[in-house]
Amino acid sequence: MKVVIFGSTGTIGKHLIEQSLEKGHQVLAFCRDAEKLNIFSNPNLKIKEGDVFNINDVASAVKGQEVVIIALGSGKSRKSVVRSQGTKNIIAAMEDNGVNRLICQSTLGTYESNNNLNFFWKYIMFGWYLKQIFLDHELQERYVKDSNLNWTIVRPGAFIDGEKTELYRHGFGSKAKSLKLKISRADVADFVLKQIGNPHYLHKSPGLSY
Repeated sequence: MKVVIFGSTGTIGKHLIEQSLEKGHQVLAFCRDAEKLNIFSNPNLKIKEGDVFNINDVASAVKGQEVVIIALGSGKSRKSVVRSQGTKNIIAAMEDNGVNRLICQSTLGTYESNNNLNFFWKYIMFGWYLKQIFLDHELQERYVKDSNLNWTIVRPGAFIDGEKTELYRHGFGSKAKSLKLKISRADVADFVLKQIGNPHYLHKSPGLSY
């Protein structure tokens, strides 16, 4: 498959690149600084520098692709709107260029999945410390759900370091409580990539956690 990854230099993005190449996909990594991806050397990887806030940059990356993966992050910024506004541009570019399959990484806790969170995550982290990031994730999801695309939203718990285990829970209901609320970045990438060609979670927003 021809896959473009937005947010490719982030901690999830690098796992997505690595695992996509292992699966034999043709990968276009969209990023602001190509030097951050010089650890990769593979004939199936192309790197395109651009700004996700620039619709022309985004459109040139999306054109000709079969699958779009969004793993946008804001680094240390707690006020960035890159997730929502970047996703808005990506969706517009996809609809304009006839690219239909979108897999978007959001976060566990948005909308109905808020019931899965414990007190710490619900009220301290997302209710206060990371509130703006949380609200931007919810707006991001709204743009995705309002689109005409074949979308899947993936809602992982808190990222941790660790190997790919494939031993995670997914698609649990909003009443599920016995969750660790964390998952390795490698396992997030594993689940995201398993959605390529798999319609099981089409137009759905599965949670992801150990």
